[in-house]
Amino acid sequence: MNKTTKFSPEVRERAVRMVLEQRGEHGSLWSAVQSIAPMIGCVPNTLYEWVRRHEVDAGEREGVTTAERERVKALEREVRELRRANEILKLASAFFAQAELDRRLK
Repeated sequence: MNKTTKFSPEVRERAVRMVLEQRGEHGSLWSAVQSIAPMIGCVPNTLYEWVRRHEVDAGEREGVTTAERERVKALEREVRELRRANEILKLASAFFAQAELDRRLK
């Protein structure tokens, strides 16, 4: 991960759980987030994104789950590596084919 994470997964889970538990006591999800975010020490937008990510992962909201996103990243990384390997093999093949032609012409 490129950016450092200030909050541990346990803190994130507890904060999301607090929002979900207190959601009914507030007029909206956003107001619940705004009341809990200062207790955690984060900005409301950050906590709201954690709640949305939890809802997607739980199947309560449309979107790509964290597991699917990680799988796609891993597959994209593998494709990049395979393409790089193919390019190296193509160059090596061309080099050896040229060397064989040069050997035959001598």
